[in-house]
Amino acid sequence: MKICFVHEYLIDYGGAEQVLKGLLEIWPNSPIFTLIFDPDGNCKEIIQSTEVNGSFLNKMPFAKRKHRAYLPLMPLAVEQLDLSGYDVVISASHAIAKGVITSPDQLHIGYIHTPIRYAWDMQKPYLEHAGLDKGLKSFLTRALLHYLRIWDMRTVPGVDHYIANSKFIARRIKKLYKRDAEVIYPPVDISRFNIRSEKEDFYTTISRLVSYKKVDLIVRAFNQMPEKKLVVVGDGPELKTLKKIASDNITFLGFQDDSVVEDILQRARAFVYAAEEDFGIVPVEAQACGTPVIAYGKGGALETVVPGKTGFFFPEQSPEGIIEAVNAFEKSLHLDPWAIRKNAEKFSKARFKEQMEAFVEEKAAQFFSQINNPGQM
Repeated sequence: MKICFVHEYLIDYGGAEQVLKGLLEIWPNSPIFTLIFDPDGNCKEIIQSTEVNGSFLNKMPFAKRKHRAYLPLMPLAVEQLDLSGYDVVISASHAIAKGVITSPDQLHIGYIHTPIRYAWDMQKPYLEHAGLDKGLKSFLTRALLHYLRIWDMRTVPGVDHYIANSKFIARRIKKLYKRDAEVIYPPVDISRFNIRSEKEDFYTTISRLVSYKKVDLIVRAFNQMPEKKLVVVGDGPELKTLKKIASDNITFLGFQDDSVVEDILQRARAFVYAAEEDFGIVPVEAQACGTPVIAYGKGGALETVVPGKTGFFFPEQSPEGIIEAVNAFEKSLHLDPWAIRKNAEKFSKARFKEQMEAFVEEKAAQFFSQINNPGQM
């Protein structure tokens, strides 16, 4: 059984790439098809581990640095990927990847991180944050997103089986696509992390620095708490803006390798997260270190954080909400780091691999049995 993977792009390393890495551990050497990849970027470990095939966008000017500018061409590009030599296609999609074209004799399984955020229910905050809520540019952007919604619905029947990365995303898939999805939580390499009971006097957030992660709210909150230190780890288009608005108690470390991330998560007093996350791998990694999580109480965090035992929620995405949650955390009784760690173990890499492999093998057996025995269909 020949398997290949489809991934949006391999440029920045984040949760989606961690899932892809987990898939490669189950089916090593399976090729990856992607729109754009940067062999010298943060995903080079994945790129060097197997065959990677890019779309025509990979040859376009500035594609690796300005890949988002090519969004209007991405649906066309993904439809041109030639997957004809494979029996099973596994797309890992947060936007475009599930739109690949497969034949009736190919099994297509879609692991959905989220339906296209900025085209569906999160369109309004995306446009407002980008300054595209008014004027001609706003009209043109809205027209593009309208086209993306139509195209996204065109791709729904092309996926034979859906997998969601959380119950939250399974509900979004049901709402938008009217399809049921199996929930298989992403892989978190719990074994990488060690508990450190004695925490140091700083908070941290680790994230891609893009608008929907809402790191600006965390920075603004800590601007109002100058006696508390915040360490921000991550890179992205928001970095320069965040540095400009940050006060002296906030330190930016940029992109860091795994060893630095592990050390910071182990030492931090708490991990702060303001995004409405689809699942959220880093909050689970923090808990694997016995570190409490202070998170926005919506989305995937509701499935990974136990309030009062492994962390605290704030009810609204605002600096004031974050400040209130941080103060509540500091006034609370000591949270048991071993109980926090135990909660994280529910999301281990071993569990992901076992569930994912079993799901694919079961669906493949059913699919190819029907193809090989059409009289039994």
